[in-house]
Amino acid sequence: MRDYQALRSIWNVKGKQKQIPTYGHHTAVSLFGCVNIQNGGFFCMETDQCNAQTFLAFLRHILVQHDEKHIS
Repeated sequence: MRDYQALRSIWNVKGKQKQIPTYGHHTAVSLFGCVNIQNGGFFCMETDQCNAQTFLAFLRHILVQHDEKHIS
């Protein structure tokens, strides 16, 4: 999700360039989430990276929280 809009095309006065302020950095965050279809509960985990290691950590966290239940 971006906190700024991508610039595609705009109208401007002929011969004048539009100045668009930028933030100068592109920070990223990865989110893993799941929904309990029985009660509508939602769990979301934020990570700095999206890779197999962080996804497995997400799955392990869910298994620990719901160790007595069937997860599908």
